[in-house]
Amino acid sequence: MNSTIREQFPILNQNINGHPLVYLDSAATSQKPRQVIDALKHYYEWDNANVHRGVHTLGSRATDAYEGAREKLAKFINARSTKEIIFTRGTTTALNLVASSYGPANVGEGDEIVLTQMEHHSNLIPWQQLAKKTGATLKYIPLQQDGNITLEDAEKTITDRTKIVAIAYVSNVMGVTHPIKELAAIAHRHGAVIVVDGAQSTPHLKVDVQDLDCDFYTLSGHKMCAPTGIGALYGKRALLEAMEPVEFGGEMIDDVGLYESTWKELPWKFEGGTPIIAGAVGLGAAIDFLQEIGMDAIHNHEMKLAAYAEQRLSQIDDLTIYGPRNREVGVVTFNLGDVHPHDVATVLDAEGVAVRAGHHCCQPLMRWLQVSSTARASFYLYNTEEDVDRLVDALIKAKEYFTYELG
Repeated sequence: MNSTIREQFPILNQNINGHPLVYLDSAATSQKPRQVIDALKHYYEWDNANVHRGVHTLGSRATDAYEGAREKLAKFINARSTKEIIFTRGTTTALNLVASSYGPANVGEGDEIVLTQMEHHSNLIPWQQLAKKTGATLKYIPLQQDGNITLEDAEKTITDRTKIVAIAYVSNVMGVTHPIKELAAIAHRHGAVIVVDGAQSTPHLKVDVQDLDCDFYTLSGHKMCAPTGIGALYGKRALLEAMEPVEFGGEMIDDVGLYESTWKELPWKFEGGTPIIAGAVGLGAAIDFLQEIGMDAIHNHEMKLAAYAEQRLSQIDDLTIYGPRNREVGVVTFNLGDVHPHDVATVLDAEGVAVRAGHHCCQPLMRWLQVSSTARASFYLYNTEEDVDRLVDALIKAKEYFTYELG
C-alpha cells in the first residue's frame, strides 16, 4: 500500500497527545476514506428522501442509491441474487435475526447447536437464548493449543442431531481463519446449516459465499470503511423464503387487513420501517473504494504487516503474543508481563498509538487463555511498517515505565 491510500483518510492526519496518530484498532471499527464521507455528504445535500414509496424525484434517486448498494454488496460477496441480501444494523442484528427467525422453526429439544469457544458474544448469546427457549444443547469444537480448530474435531462434534453450526470466519482476538468451506460440507452432511460471522473477514479477505457454500453470512459495514449502523445478512434464498419476519410495520408489508396481513417478497419482508438509507449509500461507496484497491492487495498488505509486527513484538522481553503464528489477517493480541492491558493502552495512547484493551467481547476465550483481558493491535489497508515501529517503541517505553513504577 502506498502513502496515497493513507492520505484518503482525513482522521489520520492529526496529532494525539502531541504525537501523530497511529490507529491500530480497525478490528473494532475502521476509519472512513474521503470517498465515503463525500458520498454521505452528497446524499444528504442532494438525494435525502424515503425509499420505495415516493414517486417524486428525490424518492426515486434515494431508492436507486439504496438498492444500488444492495447490488454492489451482492456482487462483492458473490451472492446469487440481491434477494439474498438483507440490510441490517450490522453483524449482531443479522445473527439475532437468524437465531430469532430460523432458529425456533428448525431447532427443538434435544437438538444441537455447535460453536467454538472463541466466538464473539454476538455469535454466542443469541444461540444461548435459542437453546434456553427450545431445549437444545450447545456444543463446542475444541480449541488446539495455538487457538486453531481441526476438521477432525469438527467431525466428532457435529452429529446428526446438530441443526446449526455458528462460527466466525476470522477470530477478532486470535486472528485465526477458519476453514468455512470444509466446515460447511461437514454440517451439510449431517443436515445442519452453517451461520458465518463475517465481521472480521469481509473487510480483509475476498469473500465468495457461493464457493464457501455457507447458508447464512453476516457482516458489518463499519469495519470495512463504511458508516456505523449498516450491515447485512446473506442467506440462501430458499431458507430466507421459508423464514418469518421478526420486525413488523411499514415497508415490509404487502397487504394489511384488520385481522390478517401479508408480507412483501425478499429482501424487503425483513426490512421493516424506514431503512438505513444513508448507511447503505456509504456502504456502496466503501465497496467501490475497496474494489478499486483490490481485496487481494489488501489481504497481502495485512499479512506482511502482521508478520512484521510479530517479528518486532517478539523481540520485547516479557511480552506474550496469543494465537497462531503466520496469521492471515492483521490482528495481533498480546500482554506485557503482569501489567493490566488497560494500563498498557493508556501509556500507548499518551504516545499517540491507539490499541484496544479488554476482553474484546470474548470472555469465554479469555478464560480459555487464562487471562482476564488482553491488548490488541489490528491493522488495515492504511497502516504501515512505521506504525508497527511506533507501536513497538511505545511498548518499550511502557515496559520501562512500569518496571520503574513497580520497582
